[in-house]
Amino acid sequence: MATRTVTVTIPELLDEIRAEVGKRGLSRYVAEALRFKRERDRLVELVHWLEGEYGPVSDDERAAAIEKLEELDVEHDRRRVIT
Repeated sequence: MATRTVTVTIPELLDEIRAEVGKRGLSRYVAEALRFKRERDRLVELVHWLEGEYGPVSDDERAAAIEKLEELDVEHDRRRVIT
């Protein structure tokens, strides 16, 4: 992946993050945060498009999706313990 050097203004949270990841880990941390934010933004775009096509998600559908995600979390945790 190509990289660029940029200057950004970051809240004082930077010192806390740098203490956790070290000076060299900061670039990776910021890059991962940017990727995560971009992916989330794209998911929000998808949700808006799907709601435009099929209507809003009902409370029952939302609850069922959350339940399924919780089941997946439990399964992922179980698999981590095994490996």
